[in-house]
Amino acid sequence: MANKVKTSWFCTSCGNESPKWMGRCPACGEWNTMVEETVATGKRQSSGSRDIPGGSSRPMKLSEIDSTSENRISLNNGEVDRILGGGLVEGSLVLIGGEPGIGKSTLSLQIPLHCGGLKTLYVTGEESAKQVKLRAARIGGDDSNCLIYSETRMEDILRHAREIMPDLMIVDSVQTMFSQNVESSPGSVSQIKETAALLLRFAKETGVPVILIGHITKEGSIAGPKILEHIVDVVLQFEGENRGAYRILRSIKNRFGSTAELAVFEMTGKGLREVPNPSEMLIPAHEENLSGIAVGATLDGSRPLLIEVQALVSTAAYGTPQRSATGFDVRRLNMLLAVLEKRAGFKLSAKDVFLNMAGGLRVNDPACDLAVICALLSSNFDLPIPPDVCFAAEVGLSGEIRPVSQTERRVTEAQRLGFRKIFISSLSGCENVPDGIQVVRISDVPALCRALFK
Repeated sequence: MANKVKTSWFCTSCGNESPKWMGRCPACGEWNTMVEETVATGKRQSSGSRDIPGGSSRPMKLSEIDSTSENRISLNNGEVDRILGGGLVEGSLVLIGGEPGIGKSTLSLQIPLHCGGLKTLYVTGEESAKQVKLRAARIGGDDSNCLIYSETRMEDILRHAREIMPDLMIVDSVQTMFSQNVESSPGSVSQIKETAALLLRFAKETGVPVILIGHITKEGSIAGPKILEHIVDVVLQFEGENRGAYRILRSIKNRFGSTAELAVFEMTGKGLREVPNPSEMLIPAHEENLSGIAVGATLDGSRPLLIEVQALVSTAAYGTPQRSATGFDVRRLNMLLAVLEKRAGFKLSAKDVFLNMAGGLRVNDPACDLAVICALLSSNFDLPIPPDVCFAAEVGLSGEIRPVSQTERRVTEAQRLGFRKIFISSLSGCENVPDGIQVVRISDVPALCRALFK
């Protein structure tokens, strides 16, 4: 029977299908996410996306299932292996998302070039084979086992993949791929779902791990429906400023490891360089003491990071004072300024305030509040903070200094990097203090000012 073409409405957030347009998706409740797409009905050319991966298996008792650890493939990259939980699991489907130019294609090409013994099929739908060759020459490495295939039709890609049977398959990017089974343009909800389902079936049947590269929308989420993130086994997301040197690869979902992990890279002329100890590169390295600089002992996932906080407080040149923050929530900055104004008596309402997190990183840990306040006060008084002092505490609306989680890990990291003093909350249960660092417990912002700027 010939296929009949019709149009349906799909939600770009969850992938729900509707016969007509709706302002609000009935499945996920999101507003203005319905888009119209052309679909085909009748007999399908292939039932690959409808079949269950591994359909030849039989039902088994829970006691009969082998619970030994999965076979993992080392990618010869310590940061990526660690964030994956010890390596790439055979037959897994990994999705790497990020903004354009952040380094997704560079990282995906570095993996086969730095693993000479790993036979890799690199499928590119955005660039030609010559463009990939130029990037590979810039990165350097062993390209003897890296096969480049410039194609966007999934049927041809899977046919060549089954003939080659590589150890690893990389697809850049999922938004450019299309299947003949779906009558819609590449990048649509239907095509992304079909492409991911075909690749999932290929990975589970052959045991070949597949890495997918995906773009993100202007809202910051991976382009395509949320069902794409449900299909894959691992979701990694690149973060960082394009103008900055540092990139963070964060684990959003991982069926084979922890999601409380992150990897830090530095973008260089020869690709992404691993940063095994990012704290040493994020803390200040000034020749002389400068005002407006404080160091916060933050925790990103399970990894302690010491980040330099830079602040500038100056008299407003115009009628309305400016409030600007880079790498920090500007609404939280306004809250901390209100606390200083109301609880500590500092008149900052008529001054411009600029805040920056060094290294191009974005900080969401509330333990950075104390470092932000100290940097603001240091710039306002034009008094430098000693370079061997750091801070780790949250600031409440009443001006009290609140404790944060895993204080001992933050203190240990600060001591390892040579800091002599750390300010924490008086309520923090830090008992095992390492030698060589003094722990100062404070209760509120006025007590902090007396202890730091006396």
